[in-house]
Amino acid sequence: MKKTMIDFIGDIHGHADELEALLKKMGYTKKNKVYSHPERKVLFVGDYIDRGPKIRKTLKIVRRMVESDNAIALMGNHEYNAICFHYPETKGGHLRNHSIKNILQHYKTLKEFKNRQDEYDNYIDWFKTLPLFYETEYFRAVHASWIESTMDELKLHLKNGRLTEEAIINSVKNGSLFNNAIEDTLKGKEIPLNPENYFKDKDGFIRENLRIKWWEDPSKSNYKELSIHPLESLPDTLIDVTKLSNTNYYPQNGKPVFFGHYWLKEKPAIFRDNICCLDYSVAKKGKLVAYRFSNEKVLSNKNIIYV
Repeated sequence: MKKTMIDFIGDIHGHADELEALLKKMGYTKKNKVYSHPERKVLFVGDYIDRGPKIRKTLKIVRRMVESDNAIALMGNHEYNAICFHYPETKGGHLRNHSIKNILQHYKTLKEFKNRQDEYDNYIDWFKTLPLFYETEYFRAVHASWIESTMDELKLHLKNGRLTEEAIINSVKNGSLFNNAIEDTLKGKEIPLNPENYFKDKDGFIRENLRIKWWEDPSKSNYKELSIHPLESLPDTLIDVTKLSNTNYYPQNGKPVFFGHYWLKEKPAIFRDNICCLDYSVAKKGKLVAYRFSNEKVLSNKNIIYV
């Protein structure tokens, strides 16, 4: 049978043991160091590095599957951040500031590649080849969010869905339409909060913006309803859409879209008939999650598998 069915897998963050357990649970077998399935292939939605205990092993599994045509791998914000962290600026420094916060985010990855600089440089080059999104007539996949107007802007700067050297440099220009598109696509759509509603994220950093359910109409939602994560401190007042630069949202009749990124904690489940998040915090003792897709137009919780 032609290999057309897709298994989407969420953020791995160096948890190679869980990745192997999930692949085996779905019927993938390892031959010549490569996992494959006779009828299916994997689409990884990004974030292979940082945080976890076996980052090099994770990268080897994913890359070997991609290079043998047993998988597609998208770029996550952690791979994008790693590219910018190592990309030198013409005036000195790097595209991503080597601040304490950023160094700590990459620490486990850098530690695993100690005395393996050439190997890591090779992976950085590989990260650059990863597409930022993937679409067929049956589905869409992206790391954090898919909003048509944002994707249209993104596509103006990419080549075959991938970052060029010029695009990498231009992508960090704060406030540009392209920079905003990168931020939304890889890090999630956000809206500003009032100072009294600022909160600390999972890493203890103060957040002035709220990551939102980009598939919900903001004009019909309050802050609590629109937040991806339940936060008691948020007001239940309607969103003031006059303060938003973009009020577009993913339509209910759009193709099923698969993504990761959001560190969910609940039991894995679809958000809507065409909305499926696959990141359930494996790096925080959560679950590594997959969705077995067979080109259906209406997604179902029965197709979710996890370890």
